Amino acid sequence: MVERYYLELLNFLSRQTRDRDSAADLVQETYARAAAVQRSGDPIVEPRAFLYRTARNLLVDRYRRHASRGNSHTDDAEPLAPVEAMAAPAAFEPDHALAASRNAEAMLGTIEALPLRCKQAFILHKFDGMSQAEVAVHMDISIKMVERHIKLALKACQNCRQRCEGDARSKP
Repeated sequence: MVERYYLELLNFLSRQTRDRDSAADLVQETYARAAAVQRSGDPIVEPRAFLYRTARNLLVDRYRRHASRGNSHTDDAEPLAPVEAMAAPAAFEPDHALAASRNAEAMLGTIEALPLRCKQAFILHKFDGMSQAEVAVHMDISIKMVERHIKLALKACQNCRQRCEGDARSKP
């Protein structure tokens, strides 16, 4: 986990603090907290989201600590970024990552539930990048039939996406 996200997290924190050394300290603390969670036996399901959330929380704590002392600047006299600017992209939030994971699983389930020939035509066209004519030759069916299979699969995927969006809206 450290090797995979270290530079990404360091760059994120460097942009927020405008101080590479402070950012490195925050990354270190972020990884220390992640290690503590792992030692406690709790699994970290979405490591990237967890690291960004922890780093953002550390930034907020740092900002509050300096603000409560009446300092709007760090020890290096660099202004702190406003709290609103410290937010990681929404895609890194644990809730969003979980929802995206569930949506992907639902979409894969929808594709898996398609009739065999329909699924095969859809995968060849959308995932393997074959043209409809190439799919027709590969499957030994007409182009018109390929079009029907793809249309059916796209409709099923669209319905799945709408169900997922409806589920997301109905949750608080």
